[in-house]
Amino acid sequence: MREEELVEHCKQKDKSAQKQLYELYAGVLFALCIRYSGNREAAEDILHDGFLRIFTSFDKFDYRGEGSLKAWLSRIMVNTALEYIRKDGEMNRVLTLNEVPDIIDPESEDEDLEKIPQTVLMKFVSELPSGYRTVFNLYTFEEKSHKEIAALLGINEKSSSSQLFRARAILAKRIKMYLTKASV
Repeated sequence: MREEELVEHCKQKDKSAQKQLYELYAGVLFALCIRYSGNREAAEDILHDGFLRIFTSFDKFDYRGEGSLKAWLSRIMVNTALEYIRKDGEMNRVLTLNEVPDIIDPESEDEDLEKIPQTVLMKFVSELPSGYRTVFNLYTFEEKSHKEIAALLGINEKSSSSQLFRARAILAKRIKMYLTKASV
């Protein structure tokens, strides 16, 4: 079934179309949920809640060509993840300055990233404290500005900026440690 047909059948609440949509997109959306939640159990909850929202809001979706469905599904899943994180209360947990690692040279950071498998990098991202991980994901993957992130999360722009800075510092330290172990 073509994407546009799939959308029309889902709008009509066709169970087989909904099942097909789930099978087509659950994997990529689950990865997005893990990226925001940091763990499988929470990601499964987010995915479930997100698909419930998707299936009940299809009447609001206008198909605009190839890719528009995936973008819409991803946006719903990100919003569901952000809501989950806000409810969890983890958004405002920050590390003390003593807990923030020393920063490595940003010039070498890009070269270092190329030496690390993507699965390892995503594991490092998933291990960030919730607030840092959320800001990092929104800034890096969703390409949101600090102003947009602040509005989405109910924090001020300076908090968004400092959480991104600290997330990057933690990731830089993890990368440095990984590369040190890999070269031994």
